[in-house]
Amino acid sequence: MRTYLDFEKPIADLESRLEEMKRLAQSSNVDVGEAVLTLEQSIDKLRQEIFANLTRWQRVQISRHPDRPYTLDYVSLMCDQFIELHGDRTVRDDPAMVGGFAELGGQTIMIVGQQKGRNTKQRQQRNFGMANPEGYRKALRLMKLAEKFNKPVVTLIDTPGAFPGLEAEERGQGEAIARNLKEMFMLKVPVICIIIGEGASGGALGIAIGDRVYMLENTWYSVISPESCSSILWRSWDYKEQAAEALKLTARDMQEMGLVDGIIEEPLGGAHLDHAFMARKLKEVILNTLSELNNTDPQERINQRIDKFCAMGVVAEKASS
Repeated sequence: MRTYLDFEKPIADLESRLEEMKRLAQSSNVDVGEAVLTLEQSIDKLRQEIFANLTRWQRVQISRHPDRPYTLDYVSLMCDQFIELHGDRTVRDDPAMVGGFAELGGQTIMIVGQQKGRNTKQRQQRNFGMANPEGYRKALRLMKLAEKFNKPVVTLIDTPGAFPGLEAEERGQGEAIARNLKEMFMLKVPVICIIIGEGASGGALGIAIGDRVYMLENTWYSVISPESCSSILWRSWDYKEQAAEALKLTARDMQEMGLVDGIIEEPLGGAHLDHAFMARKLKEVILNTLSELNNTDPQERINQRIDKFCAMGVVAEKASS
């Protein structure tokens, strides 16, 4: 059964009426073809109107939709083969961070990404996509392995943040993320980073240093979530919508500020409505970008990567006369 978000209630009501009409037609052999067509057109028009005017908070809600495709969904739909690799060779394997070698469009790549769960058991196992230090160390190990064999790296980012627990801090959460930032700048192979859901704080940034950084249309990328921002500024989560507007965290905002290189279009209503379409789009973007990056000298790629991130947040002030 499809899950509707709060602002999709008008669509849900019309689709419920449509289903009732179809059931009535089947049970009574009444021809309601014209009425069904009219109602379907009304639903399409309403969906277009709603999704053409989404607020930033509504896009945050879409990015968290429980039916949205996660990293392993994209891997299974995009890749011909995938060999998952485990462990950080220090503490343990972190199920919140997954990765391995994959065959994509005839070439071998390393895919690394956060993984959420579909049900309560899976969410607990995956820790809601919040990686511990060993998750980031595993990610770095896999990226360095890809560099060793001269294979490009693709990261898929979807996390509400790195795990903030005491034990994570005791095992060096901040150091693990900081080391990833440093090492990713210096990787000699092409690196493509794609935000497929939530992109929160250092938890996202820990695998988001790349030659190209893309965002799906209904995703967000920010130093803090709207709820946490609201709780700090107003001591309440009730102002999360205002916080989302102030944070300017959508894909369009990020592109306008020069923080990402492009936006990948989603099907109308969100990626959760058509996993196969979204996987094809991702595959197309990855292969096109790799064909461009593979023709660039490795040292030049590294220099461009460093310049790209060093230019973020730089402002020039005009001297007063």
